Amino acid sequence: MTILRSATVLRAACALVLLASLSACGFQLRGSNGQFNMPFHSIYLGFPETSALGTELKRNLRGGDAVQVLTDSSKAETLFDVLAETRGKQILSLNAQGRVREYLLTYTLVFRLRDAKGTELLPATEISLKRSITFNESQVLGKESEEVLLYRDMQTDLVQQVLRRLVAVKPT
Repeated sequence: MTILRSATVLRAACALVLLASLSACGFQLRGSNGQFNMPFHSIYLGFPETSALGTELKRNLRGGDAVQVLTDSSKAETLFDVLAETRGKQILSLNAQGRVREYLLTYTLVFRLRDAKGTELLPATEISLKRSITFNESQVLGKESEEVLLYRDMQTDLVQQVLRRLVAVKPT
């Protein structure tokens, strides 16, 4: 019985040391909604209304902290100009019969950030993501679903990369 108690005390001590070391190193959770501290209070996003990427970025900005996403560019402190948003699909490899075996999916966003006076805070920046997907003619519907999921995953990754770049901007 004392051996069992000693093992329990040892586990508790190890857990306490682990928690103390995590707090001592400055580790801190971002929070449940992944808050970012943006260097501006309002932003206009120049995405088309039908852009799924623009919708997800708006949702993340509104949920993050006190940033207002405005629909009128003249009232915004910061302007996010979308220069290009493209998705691509190209053949990556062929099998011995000359049929497609793999595709390369790409998702590219080119944007810049300006303040209300037109001063460039972030020059034209390109973020390009790539994913490969195998293809099988006997599973066309399944592969189409997988492609949609990969594009959605790239979109989420792209939004996170944009948010990190926005946080790093130093307003003049």
